Amino acid sequence: MTTLAASAVPNATLFRHGKVREVYEAGPDKLVMVASDRLSAFDVVLPTPIPDKGRVLTQLSNFWFGRTAKIVPNHLLETDVARFPAPFRGRRELAGRSVLVKRAERIDYECVARGYLSGSAWAEYKTEGTVAGERLPRGLQESARLDDPIFTPATKAITGHDENISRAQLAAALGRELAKQLEDVTIALFRHAHGYALGQGLILADTKFEFGLINGTLALIDEALTPDSSRYWDAATYRPGSAPPSYDKQYVRDFLNAQGWDHEPPGPALPAEVVRGTSERYRECYRKLTGRPLS
Repeated sequence: MTTLAASAVPNATLFRHGKVREVYEAGPDKLVMVASDRLSAFDVVLPTPIPDKGRVLTQLSNFWFGRTAKIVPNHLLETDVARFPAPFRGRRELAGRSVLVKRAERIDYECVARGYLSGSAWAEYKTEGTVAGERLPRGLQESARLDDPIFTPATKAITGHDENISRAQLAAALGRELAKQLEDVTIALFRHAHGYALGQGLILADTKFEFGLINGTLALIDEALTPDSSRYWDAATYRPGSAPPSYDKQYVRDFLNAQGWDHEPPGPALPAEVVRGTSERYRECYRKLTGRPLS
């Protein structure tokens, strides 16, 4: 296993430092994105990195970019650092965890698709009978499969907490045409990924996507269908009425909640057994979805 807490590329211009990634300029219309092993929980970056996490996020995203290119274009240009432009070319610490991408005009909203009633959606439903402000049928159980996947957008926060918004709020912010396009593409991606994952023995309960405009065309950007952006369950043990174990950060969230942390910075350090268990979950999710171990 390898660990990279943060990247530093000499003679490269930093474009953005995110919760998990460093993004560098690579010319007027390209970027290099490097996924570190930092982990963000409850929108707070924790001080303890998770070995191989950035490699899983990058390589699994690349896998899904390839599978979904017929649904929506994406920003991916190159995955082999040997073919990156200088000063990134051939840097060993970037191998397997970085990509060269087209620069996009990012749409600053997260596009969430939910096929099951879990997480924050279940919390809202229990108290209000709604998800993202829209009413669902009465009497649903936790983790119940919904008749149809639903679209629940959210604000995109660089720091602090993302906030769920309604479809009407998204349309008011972006215009009805773009908001409808985002919803349709998000649901199409979810349906495709859910069907594929089920064939691999996993249930995709929910996921979030980020989009941008490249020369005026909608494109999938950032990451796609990873354990950081998605909730995966083991299909063999799934039962509605409880919260199934997941291949995402829930293992860490459960630990943090048990410590009584208030979800505000700074986040607590993680013990070795939680780090090890989280890394194993990320790599196992990759293996199940791709059919091969992380290279």
